[in-house]
Amino acid sequence: MVNLVSIIIPVRNQADHIRTVVEVYEQSLTRLPSPHELIIVVNASTDSTMDVCRELEREYSAIRAVQSDAGGWGLAVKIGLHAARGELICYTNCARTRIEDLMLLLIYSLAYPNVVMKANRKIRDGWLRRLGSLLYNLECRALFDLSYWDINGTPKVFPRSFDKLLGLTQDGDLIDVEFNIICRREDYPMLEVPIFSSRRQGGKSTTTVFSAWKMYVGAIRLWQELRKSNP
Repeated sequence: MVNLVSIIIPVRNQADHIRTVVEVYEQSLTRLPSPHELIIVVNASTDSTMDVCRELEREYSAIRAVQSDAGGWGLAVKIGLHAARGELICYTNCARTRIEDLMLLLIYSLAYPNVVMKANRKIRDGWLRRLGSLLYNLECRALFDLSYWDINGTPKVFPRSFDKLLGLTQDGDLIDVEFNIICRREDYPMLEVPIFSSRRQGGKSTTTVFSAWKMYVGAIRLWQELRKSNP
């Protein structure tokens, strides 16, 4: 049995709904066959999210709240990875991850602890988001010789023994493509689990045409950097 499962959830400006999400998570996570810790990384929030998370930390022994003054999805994930103590480690976007989906991937991971488990989201909100996601995934598959179909899909779950994944470097959204590149390079076996849900649990998506364009360009720059370091 796994001694401890670490679940990392970066949050930003989610004061209006983070308590509800976390309480629903905790009600189910306690039913896992292994103990868990829930690490909430409050990511450059400008509202009272940190105050709410500190209250949750006091109320639930499994919860730890960590504050990051700087922004960035990747930076928040890295802070969570540094704080994680578990033998099995997960990070996810809690605004889009239903507890049923999180539990599914965690249970699979507990059954097969030497495999990376990753969500493959099968539905997007609107045709433009679907098209943008398809183009990004095709770009990453072509540039980095990846076979995965949802680069940014979370939850992502992996064993601590896959230690190269603890050394992720990207501070922004490119951390997810870096995650997949490392799995491909290190030959870590991965299973993509189809997730048929898209409704946000709260807040608004921060993905815009500009941020999507930055990801497309960023992937090319990352590919160029990797070619220089590994000619």
